[in-house]
Amino acid sequence: MSRAAEITLYERDSAEKIPWPKTEDGRYAERFLRPMLEQSVEGFIPNVRTRLYVVQAGKQVLPVTLNEAEYGNSYVCSPYTHYVSYAQQELHLIRSRAARVLLSGLLTVMGGLLKASRFNRTAHINNWMVSTNLYPSCSPDQLKAVAQTLKQRFPDYGLVLRSLNRTNHGELLDALVQEGFRLVPSRQIYFLEPSNPAAMNAKARWLVKRDYALLASSGYEVMDHDELKSADMPRLAELYRMLYLEKYSYDNPQFGEAFLELARTGKLLRFQALRSRKTGRIDGVMGYFCRNGIMTTPVFGYDTSLPQELGLYRMLSAVLIRTAGASGHLLHESSGAAQFKRNRGAVSDIEYSAVYDAHLPWHRRAGWSFLHLVLNRIGIPLLRKYKL
Repeated sequence: MSRAAEITLYERDSAEKIPWPKTEDGRYAERFLRPMLEQSVEGFIPNVRTRLYVVQAGKQVLPVTLNEAEYGNSYVCSPYTHYVSYAQQELHLIRSRAARVLLSGLLTVMGGLLKASRFNRTAHINNWMVSTNLYPSCSPDQLKAVAQTLKQRFPDYGLVLRSLNRTNHGELLDALVQEGFRLVPSRQIYFLEPSNPAAMNAKARWLVKRDYALLASSGYEVMDHDELKSADMPRLAELYRMLYLEKYSYDNPQFGEAFLELARTGKLLRFQALRSRKTGRIDGVMGYFCRNGIMTTPVFGYDTSLPQELGLYRMLSAVLIRTAGASGHLLHESSGAAQFKRNRGAVSDIEYSAVYDAHLPWHRRAGWSFLHLVLNRIGIPLLRKYKL
């Protein structure tokens, strides 16, 4: 263990010494992280190979993931996968052939540069290994102290905080920039405030109302979390795989039965599923969690072999919007399906990874410097132009 001020870093071998705080966030962290420390992250998420640590900052405990290369990792632990591999797979979304050719060449060159700079040699702070990391009630000073501790403990690693945006983290972003962090854009994300009718125009309200009507007349019933059993996890894993892995990318975290069962029993996620009244089969699922008034959905899937006209995606989205509205949460809708979300009142923001690499030699900083420049000058304008 290494200490700096009120910061304590725990490795796997010292996991039994972690004083998990008796708070909602502390109990959640224990249910989530203890099994992965005692077993392995890869046993729950097969395409996430990482060394997992837990850092205590006052009354908060946060996961820290440490990586060397692992260029085939899911993007949740591999910046290379996020900025190169995944980006190459999404070039088809850009309508201009000339732009696709140009960006393909740029990504190839960039990939070589990033590997040469040992780009994946990173320590990710508050990395829950899901698509969107929600942040507990840590002050900017606490997170800066965590970063200082990790810089001393792992002096040859870049420090990264994923999933930051101006909507939720304006003060933190400003504090990190003052501390010397770079803000490297990662994707365009969407927010919806379902509990505020003024946040939606007439068209958006009409579309959501139509989605509710589809759900009501569809022949599907909504199963709540406590209705789901261990025997349902293979089907839920299949639905997630159909959408997030087979349709989108195997670079997404590969949540299978083991992770979903841990999430179900430990209530790491709250599941809701669509079950056909006719066949009794589950054909859609979503799993969400909330923190500090924000809701996000790391697990989302449906049977893509069924006709699109059935509207499973629309029905799941209706369930999600209704759930967020009833709880009063701001709905973080992540990225993707941009036009669908905009039509229903969602507003966009740019998500960043805050990166500290000032302590590294120049050739190690070169990759992040190049990426910072290219994405701010080219990437963000393209995201906004094509509404990705």
